[in-house]
Amino acid sequence: MGGARGGVAVRVVPCLDVSGGRVVKGVNFLDLQDAGDPVELAARYYEQGADELTFLDVGATVENRSTMYDTVTRTAEQVFIPLTVGGGVRSVDDVSRLQQCGADKIGVNSAAIARPDLVGEIADRFGAQAVVLSLDVKRSDRTASGFVVTTHGGRTETDVDAVAWAREAVERGAGELLVNSIDADGTKNGFDLDLVRAVRAVATVPVIASGGAGRVEHFAPAVDAGADAVLAASVFHRAEMTIGDVKDALRESGHAVR
Repeated sequence: MGGARGGVAVRVVPCLDVSGGRVVKGVNFLDLQDAGDPVELAARYYEQGADELTFLDVGATVENRSTMYDTVTRTAEQVFIPLTVGGGVRSVDDVSRLQQCGADKIGVNSAAIARPDLVGEIADRFGAQAVVLSLDVKRSDRTASGFVVTTHGGRTETDVDAVAWAREAVERGAGELLVNSIDADGTKNGFDLDLVRAVRAVATVPVIASGGAGRVEHFAPAVDAGADAVLAASVFHRAEMTIGDVKDALRESGHAVR
């Protein structure tokens, strides 16, 4: 069995992809549609028993940035669980500003691939627990592991082996790995379990599985594959299931939840 190592409870984490101050949702990162107000949704998930919340600024443009800071601040004022915020984080100063707004953990992706030293810089200043390395991963026959890292919201494929990068990022100070399958994203066919297993095999830090959840039955297999936390977006936004439904299903599968 994977996830609940050492009796640690599996975390259920709703993800809010935010653009221009609104939550958006697409399939395979495309055709984004409005899914509501981020602060309202965050409050709803908090009431439902979410263990953490993840905000991803999918626009991450300069004009979007102040909107995102405001969203994080307003959320932190009424939601008292850890907040992870990612999207467009390029420097230690960006991290500092987001933490001042109320973010507990910071997700880094494209900027860390462009400049891997960023991971260590953030960890040195704020602690490894503040650094979540976000990996947007596609299957590929071009890498040894069969998985390649993408950047820019899944639009740009790199030559970076996703599993090798996960291992390196942990060595550089990442305290958590958010592993998102672009192939599974929004499909509702279940998590990419091969990807979860591959990253788990090289990771000494918690692994968050993301991408593909469509039914409550999909979550326990991701934990069995090695995930410490399970993340989903549209199924929660559309109220197809609640946080409680997912926790019940995990509990029934023998996994500890909070």
